Amino acid sequence: MEKETEYIEIRGAKSHNLKNVSLSIPRNEFVVITGLSGSGKSSLAFDTIYAEGQRRYMDTLSAYAKQFMGILEKPEVESITGLSPIIAIEQKTTGNNPRSTVGTITEIYDFLRLLYSKASRAYSPATGKEMVRYTDEQIVSLIMENYEGKKCYLLAPLVRGRKGHYKELFEQLRRRGYTQVRVDGELKDLSEITMVDRYKPHFIELIVDRLKPAVKDAKRIRDSVMSALNLGKGSLAVLDQESGELHHYSKHLVCPDTGLSLSEPQPHSFSFNSPQGYCPHCKGLGKIVDINIDTIIPDRKVSIADGGIVPLGKVRETKKFDIIRSIARKYNFSLYDPIEEIPDEVVSLIIFGSDELFRVGEGGMSEMVSYGGIVDDISDKIVCPVCHGTRLNQEASYFRIDGKTISEVAAMEISDLKEWLFNLEGKFDKRENLIARDILKELKERVGFLLDVGLEYLSLDRATGSLSGGESQRIRLATQIGSKLVNVLYILDEPSIGLHQRDNRKLIASLKKLRDEGNSVMVVEHDIETMLSADWLVDVGPGAGEEGGRICLSAPLELLLGKGGGGADCGQSLDTQTTGGALSGTYGGKWDRNRIILGESITLDYLTGKREIEVPSARRPGNGLYIGIRGARGNNLKNIDVDFPLGCLVGVSGVSGSGKSSLVNETLMPVLKNRFYNARMQPLPYDSIVGIENIDKLIEIDQSPIGRTPRSNPATFTGVFNDIRLLFESTPDAKVRGFKAGRFSFNVAGGRCEECKGAGIKVIEMNFLPSVNVICPECRGRRYKEDTLAVKYKGRNINDVLEMSISEAYAFFENIPSISQKLRALVEVGLGYIRLGQSAVTLSGGESQRMKLAAELGKKSTGNTLYILDEPTTGLHSEDIKVLLGVLQQLVDRGNTVIIIEHNLDVLKSVDYLIDMGPEGGKGGGTVVAQGTPEQIAGDRHSVTGPFLAEILGAVRQQDIPAGRDIRQ
Repeated sequence: MEKETEYIEIRGAKSHNLKNVSLSIPRNEFVVITGLSGSGKSSLAFDTIYAEGQRRYMDTLSAYAKQFMGILEKPEVESITGLSPIIAIEQKTTGNNPRSTVGTITEIYDFLRLLYSKASRAYSPATGKEMVRYTDEQIVSLIMENYEGKKCYLLAPLVRGRKGHYKELFEQLRRRGYTQVRVDGELKDLSEITMVDRYKPHFIELIVDRLKPAVKDAKRIRDSVMSALNLGKGSLAVLDQESGELHHYSKHLVCPDTGLSLSEPQPHSFSFNSPQGYCPHCKGLGKIVDINIDTIIPDRKVSIADGGIVPLGKVRETKKFDIIRSIARKYNFSLYDPIEEIPDEVVSLIIFGSDELFRVGEGGMSEMVSYGGIVDDISDKIVCPVCHGTRLNQEASYFRIDGKTISEVAAMEISDLKEWLFNLEGKFDKRENLIARDILKELKERVGFLLDVGLEYLSLDRATGSLSGGESQRIRLATQIGSKLVNVLYILDEPSIGLHQRDNRKLIASLKKLRDEGNSVMVVEHDIETMLSADWLVDVGPGAGEEGGRICLSAPLELLLGKGGGGADCGQSLDTQTTGGALSGTYGGKWDRNRIILGESITLDYLTGKREIEVPSARRPGNGLYIGIRGARGNNLKNIDVDFPLGCLVGVSGVSGSGKSSLVNETLMPVLKNRFYNARMQPLPYDSIVGIENIDKLIEIDQSPIGRTPRSNPATFTGVFNDIRLLFESTPDAKVRGFKAGRFSFNVAGGRCEECKGAGIKVIEMNFLPSVNVICPECRGRRYKEDTLAVKYKGRNINDVLEMSISEAYAFFENIPSISQKLRALVEVGLGYIRLGQSAVTLSGGESQRMKLAAELGKKSTGNTLYILDEPTTGLHSEDIKVLLGVLQQLVDRGNTVIIIEHNLDVLKSVDYLIDMGPEGGKGGGTVVAQGTPEQIAGDRHSVTGPFLAEILGAVRQQDIPAGRDIRQ
């Protein structure tokens, strides 16, 4: 009998669509949870397991701490045992804090600052010579040695380049018995000088002694030196009376020729988040905002509603204007007031934003939101002209290690940084080496962890706001590996997103390293290679939405691959009373057979080859036309010319950081948006674009939400809700009551429940506690008034229709072409399980993207549309990818062109034409390595993607297809 602690035991999980499932997951193993999009895998991993771990942690806190952190409700699960402390590494960006960089969030920059404060050398900006520091004894010895027999003055610097009349200083020196000073390079008797010009900067040095150094005068010289150092706060100078040469000595860092003295460097001296280190002009941001208020508000007699704030335009129904209306209510003004009558501080708030929270929306759908202003929309951020983007003050640039400033090191790609660190040890002297040894060890380890997760193309000064969700997640993973925690349960959400297959293998090795250090690793993932590397596989399904939420498989991978498929029907294996009952015969592995669940699994069919995404029988040659970019050279692009063939499915591949997004998203797409939609986007540098006349429309289909508010849903997005409301208007019940289509909208007054404003729920504000959503007591969650719900079509009221799944609604409205055609497109893209009235904010990125694709399918095609998609397989199971490819192929069959940036090999093998960027990431990329059909790429020895394509296509790499084949031939 296995010990309970060796398994995480989950009993009766019912979060979201989970069907009261029970299963056992082994601890200290590499576990992959998979399933179709919407099947419930995230509900199991994050909303059940992680949520319960987080709640238990909160329970350990004091009542005092809890009042600041709120209360976490227990997830819908009967029990979970065997949990370790949990760390979730989700697929989220790291935030938009402009002060946050790759170096700061990994703490590598912190160690780098420590290294520079302890082992760097300072160099004079005037002479380039190394700055020096001396002890008292060294200063005495050098003066005796360098000035023996020479007449000289011993000076104590008192004022260095500061304005003032210094009347009190001179008076104080006279009282102390001193007779001479050197003011701005001229010797003056203190009896003759009372003050200097207060508006000019001055250099004032006190003549401490007149010397002609000799051995017999050693004691006097020592006393005078100590006095001068005391008065000069650790610094002094010696002036040769004959030659007029001045030489500086200091216990601090000093330039012997100019006397420039620096404080001893501290870690904060190199911090762009500290006043001691940041550039005073940009305050450590590296960029400054360039805004001209007069162009934003050209006429203050015009109201906001009439477009007085030019970038906002005239008042309309948008989220931004909802917030501005809330601001108007709070500060008691009208959007129709002339701007000159609105307080300046309020106008400033509208332009620059505020940390305050403002309430938008009504009733149950209201929420408190922050307002960031319109600065990001209207301002140009330019590189700081003082620090040139380094973020640090000038003094930080005087310190170097191996000839490099800390800013230059932070700008290196991680791969180059590793090489630099490993070559450093021979560059230090004995003292520096002793200090730097431990710091270098930590730096090398942390840089190595970033390399292990495929981030060698990033640099430490890269702003975290510019990172993708996948990059952010892998950085957090690298940080966790560096923390060296043990007995922790890590839960990751699709860490393979954005990774080329080559880098994916490094990622898998990192995950196994976490496991081998004594941790449990649980990954929500669709990537085939990751699944094949797992110790244990959990498949949630069998379908999506209401058709999912059950456990199809929970078993060791070795058993699944050896068995080659499920051994019993899904119903038996998913019954919570017969867990493990599907396993027949004797299984001699290390696992407890009673904790194994086996059933019919689509995922297992893909793993074992029973199902696959087939390679197209033929590649489209295109329509003979193309659109091309000439001289693309932004970011790491190497002044390249690229032609995209039209009338076919075009893939753009390459390792992470190779230049795919720079070429397509940041060069080609902004140019086309500016041309077709009068956008004001700034593309990366390029020379020209050709063939733009060959297309008539550009559509970007990304994974952003289909709506910005909880009121948006599939029915409103597709426009089918308008048709449904018109249908209800035509019913006899509605005609008798005189109801028009507007009566059946939950967004306007009339037919909706006014208690909850059509939301179906009410938000209860609680003092010192989080707000609570409760079902509206008036309409009991049905959104509408009773007389509105009394109107029925084929026995269903308007709320019943909104609660239908899309598949159910498609069948229900089968005989209404205006409705069924739009719903059929949603069913075709695999979204039949989603409810018609389901809030848009609950949809995943993949679901939102497929909904946009469905909307395109429902439109009349021009045949000359260019669609651009960036990694559309994010979050998609192989079965979902099969559906997605079918939709994309339909769009191309209509004569359109689809350009798709992808790493997924099933997609790359299915395109008609492939452009492979590389060969590496960062500065090692930016060129077109190969282009042609997938078969040609598979046979190109220069392509990093080629070997992986060859493996999946079964191709033999026998020929070398030259990169840059002219697609117009």
